[in-house]
Amino acid sequence: MSEEKNESFEEPGETSKIPLMVDDASINEVQRGLAERPTMSVRAKIIMGFVVLFILSAGASITFLVLGSRIDQKVKFMETGNNFSFEIQQARRFEKNYFLYKTNLLDALENAQNAIELLKIQKANISRVIGTEKWQIMMDHINRYEKLLENLRTQKNDETSNKLNYDETEAELRRHGAKMIALAANLVEQERKEVEDLSKLCGQIPLVFLALLLILMIYLTNFLARQIVRPLNRFVEYTRRIAQGDYSLITPTKRYKDEFSRLAIAINWMLDQLQKNQEQYIQSRKMAAIGTLTSGIAHELNNPLNNICITTESLLDELEELSQDEKRKRLNDVYAQAERASGTVRDLLDFTRIDQPSFVTVSVDELISSTLKLVKHEMELNNVEPNYTPSNELNKIKGDFSQLQQVFLNLMINSIQAMPRGGVLGVSIDHGDPELIRIDVGDTGIGIPQAVISQIFDPFFTTKEKGTGLGLSVSYSIIRKHGGKILVKSQINQGTTFSVYLPKSKEHT
Repeated sequence: MSEEKNESFEEPGETSKIPLMVDDASINEVQRGLAERPTMSVRAKIIMGFVVLFILSAGASITFLVLGSRIDQKVKFMETGNNFSFEIQQARRFEKNYFLYKTNLLDALENAQNAIELLKIQKANISRVIGTEKWQIMMDHINRYEKLLENLRTQKNDETSNKLNYDETEAELRRHGAKMIALAANLVEQERKEVEDLSKLCGQIPLVFLALLLILMIYLTNFLARQIVRPLNRFVEYTRRIAQGDYSLITPTKRYKDEFSRLAIAINWMLDQLQKNQEQYIQSRKMAAIGTLTSGIAHELNNPLNNICITTESLLDELEELSQDEKRKRLNDVYAQAERASGTVRDLLDFTRIDQPSFVTVSVDELISSTLKLVKHEMELNNVEPNYTPSNELNKIKGDFSQLQQVFLNLMINSIQAMPRGGVLGVSIDHGDPELIRIDVGDTGIGIPQAVISQIFDPFFTTKEKGTGLGLSVSYSIIRKHGGKILVKSQINQGTTFSVYLPKSKEHT
């Protein structure tokens, strides 16, 4: 015996409450809601993200260039300062020789003049580093130093110069020379420390830049996930539920519209067209079912019409001989047969009527009884016995009577065709669940192979030699639109049972 299988086509965590129908006013309102929001495209957001990344990179590059330029200026100043100190030190050395040995005064004067020329030539570079004020101080000292050396040379040639002036010049020379050397040394040392600080800063900037870049990349990754990956996942979910027959519209979820909003508008338009096409297809399936039931309908109409003809003919032949009671009895028979034929025609008109689906309170007993009438002759031809007892319970559901009748007609015809040698078509109702009513349609037929039982609701899948494979797919879609589900269990050569779960009408729960 093969193992019994119970297939459910509900996904985990999926709600069973699905919008039933969308009219033109609803889709127009949703489409306006999607289209009339302020625009903030994903492309603009991505461009803004990369602009921020570019600004960060440009800022880091400019910072490196500025720091490099400052370091270069300070290094050049240090070279100039060292050269300046060298010239002053040489001038001081020759100055000392002069005071000791009365020699090298002109050499000292030449070194002082070299220092002055060096300050003048490098004025722009030095001023950028230490400022014009400090440059001027250095210039004042070296100019004064040069003038004092000139005074010494003058006093050397002037034999009338007194000893006091000579000593004062010597003291002032030493004072200005010491100040120039100290000033140059201090400035060079100060700039050296600043160069070291700038070098450390240059070493820290790449780390700061990498940290900011990492933060920005994390933000951009999260941004792309929120702006692209997450909407794509939502649209994957939309396509999944559309494939399962849920045609509820996509509504706005964000304040701004973007490329995905245009995609949502296009999908909503597609859903509207799919819904309209499906209603047309359901109607065509009804007409196909009418073709299957033609012989049964002909039989249902032919019997009462024959009875009417026979009764009317006998009444005409025996009109004078019959009593009033007998005449009344035969006329009642004619009326009953006419009502029978009229009821069959009425059932057909209800089944084939092209109406906008209307969800109202439906009696399950009335739904099953009327559907069994449509397949009555089909069961007689195939030696199938019905097994259904109307319940006294208030089995009420909310739905479209015609669409639900289409579902149970498909299930019953499939069950009859699964019993080519006859059998029992059983229909039962279970109202034990507080939310759902379960309607089982079972047969004692050949069963469904376990290898294909999971595919029976797929469009165009069929195990019959003749058939489109769309009956169960359409039935599944209709039940989904009613907020319900279909389960199936089957055993080979023992039969199949389809269990249809539909929400109870709240008026009768």
